[in-house]
Amino acid sequence: MIRALGDFLEIIKGGLITVRHFNTNMWFHTLKVLGFKTKRKGAVTIQYPEEKKALAARHRSLHRLMRREDGKPRCVSCLLCVTVCPSECISVEAAEDPDSEIQKVPAEFIIDMSRCCFCGFCVEACPEDAIRMDTGKIELAEYQRRDLVLDLDKLLK
Repeated sequence: MIRALGDFLEIIKGGLITVRHFNTNMWFHTLKVLGFKTKRKGAVTIQYPEEKKALAARHRSLHRLMRREDGKPRCVSCLLCVTVCPSECISVEAAEDPDSEIQKVPAEFIIDMSRCCFCGFCVEACPEDAIRMDTGKIELAEYQRRDLVLDLDKLLK
């Protein structure tokens, strides 16, 4: 009985806090709409598809592979990104390159974005600066899981 009363009081307290925050945010939002300037920024609601929040310079977004001047991928298939990836979402298969300066190129480079944890270890481990996470694309929703698997062609675009 006493415990139930204590739980009920906690629910009432939580409801009052929610109402207080709602009223405060609504007040400052109304002042902003009416053209008044306040010291407080007001509500932090962003009208998403029309307005987009600026991403930080260090933000990690969708992966991309860099190209050399001749158009080939900069990746030399050293497999460091595969080794360091904690979620094991990267797979690389190496192939011989006819150019003697470049010994290996990726025949297949696949990243499974449904498994990626966006840690950025693959970017830090790459000695050739071949992989980056600076595309700024954060809309990664797909209807099919197979559409979240990025191959070499998709990563070079």
